[in-house]
Amino acid sequence: LPPAEAEALVRALQGTELRDTGGQGWLRQHEFVEKLNMHGILSASAGQEQLLTELLVTYGKIPVLIGELISVEIWKHKVFPVLCRLKDFKPRSTFPIYVVLHHEASIINLLETVFFYKEICESAEDSILDLIDYCHRKLTLLVARSANEQAAVLVPPQELQKQAETMEFEISLKALSVLRFITDQVESLPLSALTRMLNTHNLPCLLVELVEHCPWSCWEAGKLKKFENGMWHVVPPEDQVKMTKLDGQVWLALLNLLLSPECQRKYHFDGFNKSQLLKLRVFLTDVLIDQLPNLMEMQRFLSHLAVTEPAPPKKDLILEQVPVIWDHILKKNSGKWEAIAKHQVKHSFSPTEEELKLQARRWAQTYSLDMMEALAPDKPRCRVCGVEAAKRCSRCRNEWYCTRACQVQHWQKHKPACNLMA
Repeated sequence: LPPAEAEALVRALQGTELRDTGGQGWLRQHEFVEKLNMHGILSASAGQEQLLTELLVTYGKIPVLIGELISVEIWKHKVFPVLCRLKDFKPRSTFPIYVVLHHEASIINLLETVFFYKEICESAEDSILDLIDYCHRKLTLLVARSANEQAAVLVPPQELQKQAETMEFEISLKALSVLRFITDQVESLPLSALTRMLNTHNLPCLLVELVEHCPWSCWEAGKLKKFENGMWHVVPPEDQVKMTKLDGQVWLALLNLLLSPECQRKYHFDGFNKSQLLKLRVFLTDVLIDQLPNLMEMQRFLSHLAVTEPAPPKKDLILEQVPVIWDHILKKNSGKWEAIAKHQVKHSFSPTEEELKLQARRWAQTYSLDMMEALAPDKPRCRVCGVEAAKRCSRCRNEWYCTRACQVQHWQKHKPACNLMA
């Protein structure tokens, strides 16, 4: 995006009412978020995300984005189940509902891109408590997933169920990254935020569960698969002990929460917490420490913890702040879930054919093929033989081929889709 357009989009971000979820104004806001998200990814890959960071801080938009994140989460758990039980709810509603689910993914992805910077974390102010709570809920879902309990994503249309479950998993992984960036700033966090992470949610023990169960890694047909860059990959035997980015996020968060002097003064090292933390010792192998040398300090800390009784934490905080956004949305809409659902099924989730076509054209402009190719981590492959491709169908611009021969060979299969796309 040109700087002026990026600034205009940031300035246009504003909080929306839960009742308006899926409506025309809300959809425009989603387009703004999506464009900023893609801009953030491309800027970060070029090392030029400072402008977006400065804009979000200058115009105070981080609390707005966190508010939108919490609003969608509450909508999913409070309004959506009611919506599904209404007689007027039709299959045509699938498209806008998918957009609502995608809105959460876009926001958490944008936050992951910018939360690397201390200024962003500080500009969140009191809304950081809501974000910490949000990340805690998502990490709990990850732990539940690793215990073979599927995340509860209630999406009635069968074709959306698998997509929604995959999206929920990826959102939870992004939340893990955001949480790790928050823990990088423990020195400048408000006292209540630190208390919430350490004692209210006991994040150190939750992170130990993630180290133990590693939900982004699984064995399938005798092969180890790991989730990286949005895909499951088979890991060759020689790379099976290699630390992934997600493994690194967990260990770095643990380092921040356990080795910081401020955290050590506030954390309850009671019998249960101590026994959970000592489980980490078995994972701290020489191979792992070679990949992340800072873990040597963690190893020394755990050895010391095993033979000593840490002093009880200082109780210096009498009043504890509570998350403002979550409580505000719940209080404002409590008892109105059915009324909100009826309003939304009438105004947001029963689009006409013309409205769907208009919205589809808007998405086509937002998600241009050139933009999607720039965001894709891998180079295109030939539809026929799978080798790297440099040519694509000039009519629909949707299929790639390595040679003219492969394109001709595939034409009879490709023709119906090509006609439809054109």
